[in-house]
Amino acid sequence: MQGFGGYKAGVTHVIMVDDYRHSLSYGEEVVVVATVIETPPMMVCGVRLYGKDASGLKVLSETWIKDLNKDLARVLAMPKKAPGKLEDLEGRLEEGEEIRLITHTLPRLTSMSRKKPEIAEYKVSGGMAEAVEYVKGVLGKEMRVNDIFEEGEFVDTISITKGKGFHGPVKRWGVKHLPRKTRKGHRTAGTLGPWHPAAMMWRVPQGGQMGYHQRTEYNKIILKIGDKGEDINPNGGFLGYGLVKGDYMLIKGSIAGTRKRLIRMRPAIRPPKRISEGKPQLSYISLESKQGV
Repeated sequence: MQGFGGYKAGVTHVIMVDDYRHSLSYGEEVVVVATVIETPPMMVCGVRLYGKDASGLKVLSETWIKDLNKDLARVLAMPKKAPGKLEDLEGRLEEGEEIRLITHTLPRLTSMSRKKPEIAEYKVSGGMAEAVEYVKGVLGKEMRVNDIFEEGEFVDTISITKGKGFHGPVKRWGVKHLPRKTRKGHRTAGTLGPWHPAAMMWRVPQGGQMGYHQRTEYNKIILKIGDKGEDINPNGGFLGYGLVKGDYMLIKGSIAGTRKRLIRMRPAIRPPKRISEGKPQLSYISLESKQGV
């Protein structure tokens, strides 16, 4: 399964051995920022077979498990009986291009008050025959993050950035604040374009929505994967989140989005050419209170 989802808990700092050979501090201990993502198990509740035509991918066959989680009723209309059979999907493999698993999160296993799960599709890698055998083994079961990723692996993170509401072009695009004697505003673009063509181009910096956009960040390295929240929880818990109860990931650097927001991860689609060998060596993880107590 080419992906997993989790909830952003907060940020901490760690001390690790710099393992990048071309770094000036190679082999020495350095302090880096790390983001904690709580990754409760994901339930595999269905599978889809996709084919391709002139318009792109289309669904050829779809199968769901019988005993669906009751919390799914908060997201979609629950079917009275499980639609489709796995045998129907196997009969159309020759027409198919790829197989994707339908999964949903289990937020009740976290310390959040959230009950509504998040649904996502993740592609199954490998050939069609191999993918079907893999689907038979995981359909209706819970997938854990260590079944998908391992420490030292590069991943891409996909999330929604922190929303900031309406902002003008100075804040939004960083244009120059105009001089005192400028007519018709100081925190605006100097010109909205030429007389001809007599239309304002989309490139002109204007005010509008800032933040709350989907963003993908590439090549984030996994520092640690664990299953005991006490190994990562700071004194007093994470601000605005609480305590991490179960599985978690520690990812180097910052990740877009606010606490409690869903973070989707996938294997890096364009990993760096120079990759360090072995797992990251952590010598210290800060457990100090984030509340200044």
